[in-house]
Amino acid sequence: MTKTINRNHLRELESEAIFIMREIAAQFERPVLLFSGGKDSILLVHLALKAFHPAKIPFSLLHIDTGHNFAETIEFRDNLAKKIGADLIVGSVQKSIDKGRVTEETGVEASRNKLQTTTLLDTLEEIKADAAIGGGRRDEEKARAKERFFSHRDAFGQWDPKNQRPELWNLFNGRKNVGEHFRIFPISNWTEMDVWQYILMESIEMPSLYFTHKRQVFKRNGTWLAAEPYMQLKEGEEIVEMDVRCRTIGDVTCTGLSLSTADNLEDIVIEVAAARETERGGRSDDKRSEAAMEDRKKEGYF
Repeated sequence: MTKTINRNHLRELESEAIFIMREIAAQFERPVLLFSGGKDSILLVHLALKAFHPAKIPFSLLHIDTGHNFAETIEFRDNLAKKIGADLIVGSVQKSIDKGRVTEETGVEASRNKLQTTTLLDTLEEIKADAAIGGGRRDEEKARAKERFFSHRDAFGQWDPKNQRPELWNLFNGRKNVGEHFRIFPISNWTEMDVWQYILMESIEMPSLYFTHKRQVFKRNGTWLAAEPYMQLKEGEEIVEMDVRCRTIGDVTCTGLSLSTADNLEDIVIEVAAARETERGGRSDDKRSEAAMEDRKKEGYF
């Protein structure tokens, strides 16, 4: 499989992302790297390490913890931060609920995923971050295709897709007024396949969630979900044990699991090549409305 990887293509993407990483360090005073524990944020950490080697990466890792994350995600996050010597900042959705900043949803479809927006904006303001590096890619979801590499956010942390700055000849404008910040997406031009082929080529360590494993799950609206204690079942839903893996990792309540036999990186690449649904096709939070992602991004979501 590694012989079929277009290494020149991947090295071009790597070079572009490293260039953007260095631009961030040059233009901003307090940038942070948004870390979810998913493959794209892990890739960003790997690229940052390359960009600034042998120095320590000049970004803190910022994780917005919903309190409903996979245990494997939290373990991987803590181990990685310790391994690379990075500062880890955790914004807690539970604390936002306790402070009355947000109201927790109720019912069997309840999710804390949308509540992350307030926690994220509050945390960015608290630490006075002027740039937040994210792993969004243009092939993930149609709203993300409207992003620039340097995506301006106003003083309220909100995004206006019709008022983004032009980016010509790899010139990035990071000028901002007091209170504003940028979301920056170094891997905008990567696809899911590029990400997995690069991970395979570089032998990047990944959380066990991405590989096929046995898990207690139940099916809802055509999607397999993890049967965690805080997940409420509807009438007729039944918990079963299946061989599954994650294509994308987020809050447990909205992260769909795929039936799979891919237990190594080469098999994952083959599986992604044959897939006929986007990786976010199993994300229930994107299905709440036709413009669910764009609405959340306008409010300040990742």
